[in-house]
Amino acid sequence: MTKILGRLFLVLVVLLIVLIYLCFPYVSRMTDRWLERDLEVRSQIIFGSIHDDMKEALAAGDGDRIRKLFQNIAQDGHLFAIGFCDRQGALSYRSANFPSNFLCGDNQGLANNPLFIPQKNAGNKLLIAKFPLLDMGKSVGTLIIINDLGYTAQHYQDVYKIVFGFLLAVCLVAVLATLLIAYMTLRGWLRTVRILLQTKNVEIADRHKIPSELKPLVLDLYRLLRRRSQNRQSTNPTRNLWTAPSLQHFLETELPKEEIIIVSNREPYVHNEESGNIILQTPAGGLVSALEPVMRACKGTWIAHGSGSADKSMVDSRDHLAVPPENPSYTLRRVWLSEEEEAGYYHGFANEGLWPLCHMVFTRPVFREENWRQYQAVNRKFADAVVAEAKSKSPIILVQDYHFALLPALIHERLPGAIVATFWHIPWPNAEAFSICPFREEILKGLLGSDILGFHTQFHCNNFFDTVDRFLECRIDRERTTATRSGHTSLVRPYPISIEWLPPAVASLPPAAACRENVIKKLQLPQKLKLGVGVERFDYTKGIVDRFQAIARFFRQNPSWIGKFSFIQVAAPTRSNLPRYREIQEETIKLVETINEEFGRDTWKPIILIIAHYNQPSVFELFRAADFCIVSSLHDGMNLVAKEFVAAREDERSVLILSTFAGASEELLEALIVNPHDTKGMADSIYRALHMSAEEQEQRMRLLRRIVRDHNVYWWAGKMLRDVARTRKSSAISAATNSQGKYGNIISLQAAQSTLKKFLQNVSIRKNA
Repeated sequence: MTKILGRLFLVLVVLLIVLIYLCFPYVSRMTDRWLERDLEVRSQIIFGSIHDDMKEALAAGDGDRIRKLFQNIAQDGHLFAIGFCDRQGALSYRSANFPSNFLCGDNQGLANNPLFIPQKNAGNKLLIAKFPLLDMGKSVGTLIIINDLGYTAQHYQDVYKIVFGFLLAVCLVAVLATLLIAYMTLRGWLRTVRILLQTKNVEIADRHKIPSELKPLVLDLYRLLRRRSQNRQSTNPTRNLWTAPSLQHFLETELPKEEIIIVSNREPYVHNEESGNIILQTPAGGLVSALEPVMRACKGTWIAHGSGSADKSMVDSRDHLAVPPENPSYTLRRVWLSEEEEAGYYHGFANEGLWPLCHMVFTRPVFREENWRQYQAVNRKFADAVVAEAKSKSPIILVQDYHFALLPALIHERLPGAIVATFWHIPWPNAEAFSICPFREEILKGLLGSDILGFHTQFHCNNFFDTVDRFLECRIDRERTTATRSGHTSLVRPYPISIEWLPPAVASLPPAAACRENVIKKLQLPQKLKLGVGVERFDYTKGIVDRFQAIARFFRQNPSWIGKFSFIQVAAPTRSNLPRYREIQEETIKLVETINEEFGRDTWKPIILIIAHYNQPSVFELFRAADFCIVSSLHDGMNLVAKEFVAAREDERSVLILSTFAGASEELLEALIVNPHDTKGMADSIYRALHMSAEEQEQRMRLLRRIVRDHNVYWWAGKMLRDVARTRKSSAISAATNSQGKYGNIISLQAAQSTLKKFLQNVSIRKNA
């Protein structure tokens, strides 16, 4: 608080000095005019005092009397000289100091009005006052009174000091009063905040004690501290590091014998037929890499679209498949879609409509009526699959991503006892952007069928609340982070998704030096070459073009690095049937060719573009070989590539360059955070990464690894399932309360009937008596 008050005092003093500096010329002019006016009044008084004597002496021709009169008056320290000019303009009488070069002929014909003239003479600043002397209405001459402005100004320096001293005192009093008020206000606020934050809970009954201007701040701080405290308690490695066994233990204790079903579009294992052979593949993308280890721990059912060319040949009669193949721990249920359904629901509405709608990358979303109908139909088909797979009337269903915005409400219609937790893996736009969607109300109603609705960041939660508030009749409680519509309450919270710690692929890899040797050998690169790496799907939201433009800018700014550094980009083809994805792939290839042509030397290329699907071991090998990794998403919900890169660096070396528009940037603060639209800033970050000392790399990577380790995917799942367990228990309590209320009403009715019967019997007895 001392620093705050000190800064405020400094600002006020500076403003005071500026104010005095600006006001000084005005005050000076005003004081000078005041001085002149004072002398004018003095001159008029002198003229008035000798007017009659002058007329008598002139009429009598008594020059000695006039000279004696002038001599007496000239003794006034303010008066410089006095003289008299006759009607012919000749100086007839004057005091000793009267200027010798004064000409009476100037400014004659004054009529009846005096004339005041500031003038300089021989270095003296003078005020000359000319008074016409009249006798019987006729001018007999002019009385000249000359005042010394310089002599008088010396005496008025005290006036200046008093005026400015007064102004300074007033300003200082104002500054001190402002500081005192600010100090008392800040001290009161801080005391209130300290007291409230020391309590374990901010109850509704105590909220009236919070000053109205502090209420938003205090409640936001309390929620933030509560979340951080919960995260600290759940992630402290000395107490409870979340792992697969700890998640299983949590399920056994908090959700015993509960049935868990995951629903997603993408399946964790895909079977494709190539050259007569069936090949098992693990799809690229963060969703599968995050959810698959959770599902292994939960041992439930995963419902997904069977998209592989050989998927049907691998399932049983109920479309089931036990996975993982090497150690089955859960069931994969595949749902089949026709080409028309996949084109309309997945490629059309989901990826041409919702995907660009939610990512602020200036790609226009396309919404077609036929695609919307397919989206509705596929959501209903998956709802049928959920109902068919549910072994009880109250399963826990984890709905994943933007492909199933309608599914939560559809499930609750048919399984009202189910707990539906939906996680939206991509950003949620602001309300104005979301208004573009012509089916916005239906999507919002579908999502509000969730008991729990999760986003990556609080910012996305706030955007969702704003959107619901704008388009639906809904009661929103931002303090409890809930939205209630038609009697159903949805808890809306941030759950930053993560990866498994440590990824199994990392454990099987050799050390970083050996990985580097392997990559150098495979790509036939020079031994001492510095390597940067990027691994993404070929998606326009990933900022691959912006990344390459920054690399070109880096080489232009640092030509000495030509031939000493190459960037390896692995880009997995995706959604190639959509025009925008084909365009970004073609644009990227042309840009790489242009950059390689401009900067390439002999066999060396600045950018090595690999368009292929890399399996996890190959990706992690690249991560271990690189001197830095760039994640330059233009807009991303989380981006797990950044966390996978951190997990791969067991040697605590290398540098992560991370976009500020990726959700991961809110957690991975020790990365070099960049704006991917700032080409120069990106180029400067590449330079910094290549020149960063080993000590700084180690410090940064150690902190990054601690965050990813503590906030792993089991922590993410545990955090969401903890809210699921709380919701389940609350529902059970509400059901029991409603049941007691129902039976209580029946008992009360029976008691009333018995009392009425006794009353009638008594009336009958008295009547008979």
